[in-house]
Amino acid sequence: MRPATVWIIFRKELLEALRDRRTIFMMIGLPILLYPLLMIGMSRLQEGQEAAQTARASRVAVWGELPAELEARLLKPGKMELLGWKGAPQGIRDGLKASRLDAPPTPPFDYDADDRPAKPPKLPDADWARAAQKAVLEREADAVVILWPRFEERMKGGDKAVASILYDSVRAESRKARDRVSDQLRLYRMDLQRERERQRGLPAGFALGVEIQSNNVASEQRKSGLLVGMLLPYMLILFSAMSGFYAAIDMTAGEKERGTMQTLLCAPVEALEIIGGKFLAVWSIAMIATVVNLLSLAMTFTRLKLLPGMEVSAPPSSYLVAFLMLIPISLMVNAVFLAVGAFAKDFKDGQNFLTPILMSLLAPLTVTMTPGIELNGYLAFVPVVNIALLIKGVFLGEWAADMLFLVLLSSLCYASIALVFAAHVFERNPVLLGGKEALSSVFDFSRRPGSRPTPGVSLLVFAAVLVLAFYGSLSLARFGLPVMLAVTQYGFFLAPVVLVIYLKGYDFTDTLNLRGLSWRGAAASVLIGVSAWTVAGGLLVRLLPPPESLQKAMERLLMLDDKPAPLWEAWLLVAITPALCEESLFRGLIMSGFRRLGKWPAILATGLLFGLAHASIYRLLPTLALGVVFGYTVWKTRSIVAGMICHALNNGLMATLARSKDLIEQMGLSGQKYVPWAIIAGGAVVLAAGLWLLKREGEDQAPTTA
Repeated sequence: MRPATVWIIFRKELLEALRDRRTIFMMIGLPILLYPLLMIGMSRLQEGQEAAQTARASRVAVWGELPAELEARLLKPGKMELLGWKGAPQGIRDGLKASRLDAPPTPPFDYDADDRPAKPPKLPDADWARAAQKAVLEREADAVVILWPRFEERMKGGDKAVASILYDSVRAESRKARDRVSDQLRLYRMDLQRERERQRGLPAGFALGVEIQSNNVASEQRKSGLLVGMLLPYMLILFSAMSGFYAAIDMTAGEKERGTMQTLLCAPVEALEIIGGKFLAVWSIAMIATVVNLLSLAMTFTRLKLLPGMEVSAPPSSYLVAFLMLIPISLMVNAVFLAVGAFAKDFKDGQNFLTPILMSLLAPLTVTMTPGIELNGYLAFVPVVNIALLIKGVFLGEWAADMLFLVLLSSLCYASIALVFAAHVFERNPVLLGGKEALSSVFDFSRRPGSRPTPGVSLLVFAAVLVLAFYGSLSLARFGLPVMLAVTQYGFFLAPVVLVIYLKGYDFTDTLNLRGLSWRGAAASVLIGVSAWTVAGGLLVRLLPPPESLQKAMERLLMLDDKPAPLWEAWLLVAITPALCEESLFRGLIMSGFRRLGKWPAILATGLLFGLAHASIYRLLPTLALGVVFGYTVWKTRSIVAGMICHALNNGLMATLARSKDLIEQMGLSGQKYVPWAIIAGGAVVLAAGLWLLKREGEDQAPTTA
C-alpha cells in the first residue's frame, strides 16, 4: 500500500465531502445551533416552571376539623388556599365528624433526611382513600389533607393526632402542595413537642430522643458532573456517529449512484489504498464533528444551570479525556459504516443499511442514565458501554489509570476488528461495483494452501484472542489460579493459533518459525532470558511505578495463589506454559503477519501488542521492552525456540525469586522497591553479551519475506 496514493484519495474524498451541505451541517452547524438552543431552552423551561410553581398558591382540600392555630400557620406564608371539605362525599364527611372513621395504621418505613417517608406506603383500600384519589386526579384540589377524628382533642390532651396527605406524585403542582403542607405540619409538630416538654419540665429534646443529621459530602463539581456525565456521552457519541454516517454513505453508495466508484477502481490503485483514503476522510469528518460537539457542549454547560441552583463546574482535563475516549469508538463505528455502506447500491439503500447500526448505539448509551451501573472489570470490554461509563466516571472524578488503559485497549481491539472487516470488504470488487453479493460471502474462511498471514490477520487474531482471554479468565477465576492459567494459555492463546493456521491453510513451519537452534543462538537465548528482566524491570518500572495492589497481585500470580505451590508446578504453569503458548501467538502467528512490513516494524508492532496483552498500564513498558528483545531474538535465530527459552527463563526466575527469601537477601532485593543499580548493571552486561552473540548469528534477514 502506497501512503502517497492513500493521501491523494483521502484529500479527494475529504474535499468532496466538505462540499456536501448535509455533511457540513451535521459536522459543524448542528452542534453549534442545537446544543445552546436545546440546553438553554430546557434550563429556561425548568426555571420558568419552578418560578410558576413557587408563585402559584397550592389548592389544598381539608377534610376534618382544622384547629385555628394550625389553620393560621398554613395560611401565614400566603402560598396555600384551603378548601374545606372539597371533593369529600357526604358519607366520608359524616364519618369523620361522627368519629366513625379511624386513621389507618402507620406502617414501618424509613425516613429521609427531611423526615419524610423514603418509601411512602401504598394507598389503603378504603372508601375515603378512593374519594381523595378521585378529588386529586380530577384536579378538584392539588392535595387532600385528612385530619382524623378528635385531632385537636388528642393534640391538646398529650396524645398523638394523625393527619394524612394524599397527592399525585406525577403532577408537579401536587408535589409542591404536599411539600408545603408537610413542611408546615413538621414545623408545627416540632413546636408542639417543645411546648409539651416545657409544660412537663422535661429536658429539651426528650421526646425527640435522637437527632439525626444528614450531610451531603458531594461537591458542587461532583453533583454537576453526575448530570453532565449522564448527558455528555449519549450526545457526543450519537452526534459524532451521525456526522460519519452521511459521509460514509456518500463515499460508498453515493459514489456508486454517481458512477464515480467505477472510475476510481479503473485507476492504478489498490483496494486497501481506496479504503485507507476513504476511511481517513470519513474519520476526519467525524473527529472534526466530535471536536465541535465537545466545544459546543462545554461552552453551553458552563454558561447555564442544568437545574435551578446548580452550576456546571468541570475542569478542562475532563473534556480532554472525554475526547481521547471518543477516538477508538469513532474508529470502530466509522469502519463499520464504510464496510456495510459498500453493499448499498444508492444513497437511499445506504441509509436503510446504516440506520439500524446508528440506532443500535442508543441502547448501550442509555447505561449512563441508569442508576447504579458503574464501570468495572466485566464492563471494561463491552463496546460503547465502556466508553460511555468511563466518560461519566471522568466527570464524577471516579476513574483510574488502569481502568482507562483497559477501556482504551478493548476499544482499540474492536476498532481493529472493524477496520480489518472494512478492508476485507473493499478488497472485493463485485461489492464495490454494485454487484449482488451477500454479506455472508465476506466471511470466507476457505483454505488457501500456500498463503501467508497478513497484518490484518495479525490484528484480527490479537483482538479476538485478547477479548476471548479476558472474559474467559474472569469466568474461570472461581476455579483457582492454576486452572485459570492453564485453560487461558492453552485454550485461549494456543488453540486459536493452531485453528487459524489450519483453517487458512498456512504452513505451520513457516508461520510459527518451527526451526532448530544453533549453539550460538541457544547460548544467546539463555543469556537474554536470565538478564532481560533486570534491565526492563529495573529501569522502566521506575518511570511508571506500579501500585501496591498490583505488586501483591503479581506475587499471588507467581505463587499460584495465596498458598505457595511447589516450585515445579510454578515453572510449569508460569514459565513453560506461557513460553509455549504466548510465543506461538506473538512471535509466531502475529509476527509472521507483520513480516511484509520489514524487520523493525514487525518486531516493534509485535512487541507493542505483547505489552498491551498484559492489560496493565504499569506493566506496558517492561513487557513491551521484553517483547521487542524476544522478537529480535526470534528474528535473528529464525527459530521460535529462542523466544520460548527467553520467555521461560524470564518467568521462571521471577517465580523462583518469589519463593526464595534467602536468594532475595543474597541479591540485595529484600525490602527494595526497585531492582538495585548493581544488579541492573550486571544484567545489562549479560544482556549485551547475548545480543552480541545474536549479531554473530548471521545476516539480518527475516525467516521468510512476503
